[in-house]
Amino acid sequence: MKLGHARVLITGAGGGIGSAAARRLGRAGAAVRLTDIAEGPLTRLTAELREEGIDAEAAVANVADADGRAALTAFAQESRVNVLVNLAGVNPFGLFEEQSSEEIERALRINVLAPMLLCQALLPLLAAAAPAHIVNVGSVFGSIAYPGFTVYSATKFAVRGFSEALRRELAGTRIKVHYLAPRATRTALTTDAIRAMNEELKVGMDSAETVAASIERLLVTERREWVLGVRERVAAKLNGLLPGVVDGILRRQLPTIRRYAALPARVPAMAPAAPRAPSVASHHPMAIPPGDCIPPGLGDSR
Repeated sequence: MKLGHARVLITGAGGGIGSAAARRLGRAGAAVRLTDIAEGPLTRLTAELREEGIDAEAAVANVADADGRAALTAFAQESRVNVLVNLAGVNPFGLFEEQSSEEIERALRINVLAPMLLCQALLPLLAAAAPAHIVNVGSVFGSIAYPGFTVYSATKFAVRGFSEALRRELAGTRIKVHYLAPRATRTALTTDAIRAMNEELKVGMDSAETVAASIERLLVTERREWVLGVRERVAAKLNGLLPGVVDGILRRQLPTIRRYAALPARVPAMAPAAPRAPSVASHHPMAIPPGDCIPPGLGDSR
């Protein structure tokens, strides 16, 4: 796709990967249409992009709410959007037994239902604007279920499955569906507990700009899906072929994970309870630390 012809709607654009993607795609020539539940960051970002000469408009909306999605659909129609980037999400870190039903329901609503229903609402518009593209941003934890991220992993497995099925359902049309799986990413949403756990497990992290560059790459090359990180791609394939091997690797990490995921460790770093739909939460540790051996030949280094 030529980004000069793109009119992109980005959810969760107020910060982190969302704002980095808006800058990256806008500087590449795309018109960007931004949405987030937080008005302040969205307004500042839109003003900054316009100062650079980027065609940018914004709409404050809650993607997890039916009225919010209706408003976004109208916003997208007015802007003749032909690319949707689903980035809004939450990352509930903690032991499953300690998480509240409200926390679990919120993760499913924001991470799974919201992108699915927004895709459905925008399909007629995208079909009329074809060629068109949908980029669903998931996680390496959509391929490797990770302790301490049980709910988050479940939601990202769902996003990956949805993206794959929708891509196959739309085969033969001019709408292309892409799936991006970031690994650990440095954003303001990374809690102290996750950061400390990453450091102890010797986990490397990408910048938000690195993930944004991968979104651009997916659109330009029209590649179907991409997992960031060579070891993460190897681990994802290994988990599909030999899950018992990954079970053993993660069992060795489990005492450390439990220590940071337990409620007392998380309380000081927990965000305020006010409802929020931040940019996609991809601040998890990599599933396979450097010291663990992975059989060669399973990776995709492209």
